[in-house]
Amino acid sequence: MYEPRTQKPLPRSSFARRLVLHVAAAALLLAFSLGVGMWGYSSFEKLSPIDAFLNAAMLLGGMGPVDSPATEGGKLFAGIYALYAGLVFILAAALILTPIAHRALHKFHCDSKV
Repeated sequence: MYEPRTQKPLPRSSFARRLVLHVAAAALLLAFSLGVGMWGYSSFEKLSPIDAFLNAAMLLGGMGPVDSPATEGGKLFAGIYALYAGLVFILAAALILTPIAHRALHKFHCDSKV
C-alpha cells in the first residue's frame, strides 16, 4: 500500500492526498458509528434524535453517556456500543496517524543513495 523504504518518500502533494483519504475514511467510520449509536438509543431507549446524537457522540468521543439507560435492551446496547466506540476511537486515530508515522519513519530510514 505504501512505498517501500528503497523508494524516495512521496512528494508533498501526494502525501497530502494520502492524508486526506485517510481522514475521509476515519470520518466515514465515525459517521457510520454515530448513525448506529443514534439508531440504538432511539430504538431501545426511545430517546429523541438530538438526545440519541448526544449520547452516541459522547461515547464515541470517550466521555461516556449522558442519559443512563432504563431498559434491559438499552443497557445491553449501551454496553456493547461503549466497547465498540472505544475500538472505533482507536481505529480512527490509527487511520489518521498511520500516514504521518509512515512518512516520518520512511524519511528516517531513507538512504542517501536513493
